[in-house]
Amino acid sequence: MRTVAATLVVLAVLYFCLFSRLDAIGLVGPDEPRYAWVARAMQESGDWVTPRLYDRPWLEKPPLYYWGAAAAFALFGENEVSARLPSAVAALLAVLALAWTARRQYGAAAAFVVLLIFPSSIGVLGFARGASTDMVFSSALALAMCAAAELVLRPTSSPSPARWAQAMLGIFLGAAVLAKGPAGVILAGGSVVCWALLTGQWRRAIRPLHPHVLVWFALTAMPWYVLCAQRNPEFVNVFLLAHNLQRYLTPVFRHEQPWWFFGPVLLLGLLPWTALLAGAVREAWRGWQQWRQSASAFFLCWAAFPLLFFSASQSKLPGYILPAVAPLALVMAASVSRSIENDRRTARWLLASAGGTMVVLVLTAGGWLERLPPESGLTEARELLPWLGIAAGAGVASLLLALAYRGRAALVVLALSLAGLVEVANRVVLPRLDPYLSARATARMLADDAALRASLHAYRLHRAWHYGLNFYLERELPQWNPTEPGPAWVVTSQEGLEEMRRQGRSIFALPAHSPRAVLVRAE
Repeated sequence: MRTVAATLVVLAVLYFCLFSRLDAIGLVGPDEPRYAWVARAMQESGDWVTPRLYDRPWLEKPPLYYWGAAAAFALFGENEVSARLPSAVAALLAVLALAWTARRQYGAAAAFVVLLIFPSSIGVLGFARGASTDMVFSSALALAMCAAAELVLRPTSSPSPARWAQAMLGIFLGAAVLAKGPAGVILAGGSVVCWALLTGQWRRAIRPLHPHVLVWFALTAMPWYVLCAQRNPEFVNVFLLAHNLQRYLTPVFRHEQPWWFFGPVLLLGLLPWTALLAGAVREAWRGWQQWRQSASAFFLCWAAFPLLFFSASQSKLPGYILPAVAPLALVMAASVSRSIENDRRTARWLLASAGGTMVVLVLTAGGWLERLPPESGLTEARELLPWLGIAAGAGVASLLLALAYRGRAALVVLALSLAGLVEVANRVVLPRLDPYLSARATARMLADDAALRASLHAYRLHRAWHYGLNFYLERELPQWNPTEPGPAWVVTSQEGLEEMRRQGRSIFALPAHSPRAVLVRAE
């Protein structure tokens, strides 16, 4: 594939998958509006040390995401694009680092493949477009992995490693600790130890402990931890003990899942490229002794250890396994690019399976369409049917190209079709779902009346909507107490509305702007 055409394909995939219409839907879930609030408060107050939620210290997470979002708010305004930009930029940096590492370890063909499959995998698509710490943390670890590879995979007989590789490892590992905490060191260290156990290369495995690495790590991560602990005496108990140690060892935060939870989640996160993983497994199976001394074994350990580590945790959320996606994408890209060059039959069935996966996903779209709110007008799929047909056609085309031994063309068609689907979702699907998934539209309606906005209360409101309204209305809505006399404007859910009626209060419900939030006048 010619350089100009390949560059245009890569740019299209990166733009549409990571950056296009980041504001297609308002902030969703309980985390996005809270993280965005903390970042906005940081930017407005000028206090870049203590994260604050509703004017109170909020020490659950370190500040790296907040710093990025606060800077974006200052540059581009307080909006969804700014809130989600740190995750998108982090994903971009990760994929560029993966491509650079792929080129050095495997060649230009592998670099091109990883530029296509990493940003278009479902796990990256979801978290790179979200206002949360997960992608920032995972990308920092991916960058640290690429720097560690420069140190660990260097032959013993080669000259001393460049100081820049040591500096980059220390800085990126420090960034991971600033993104989510001590888990960054645990995952990186455990992955290298896992590789040393696999290969017996302990002398190489200790290279990341070089004093230069440790100094850069300390300079990057430690200043914030020291300052935050000095200003907030409760920091150690809240952050280190409750939200790291206790979260891992106990189900106190009610995120319980079976031990095997992350296996299926990881396979789903790699869709539609999951089938390419079989090529890497096949390589390891057929030439184990040679494979375990290869670069792929090192990168695979960076996927295996997070899977093992978080599977043992008593708290499990899908985002925890995101650090495993980048190394798997790198290994998959190396495997499929080698197959295209040297083992066309293997490449044929690997890429045909990926194209077939796309077709299956489209054909099963009716299942998830039925779960959408009927009021959105999307459940009958009439408007989406042409787009789904195009996506299915792209999957079939990719499958046929693979069967015709046109491996690179199959990859390009599938990656571009995924990028196109993301754009269709941003322009057609997500705006329709916005009133049902986000509090943005409801907040805009309520914000038109300044007096109403200032006197609103919340009652029995789902916490995602409560936090969302807090962010968009720029105030913490107090909880309404049914025993309080006098009239009040209350935002509640349908369940809360029925409960208010059973309490015998005289109420007047305005037409619902969303089934998740009802505006009520309680007399």
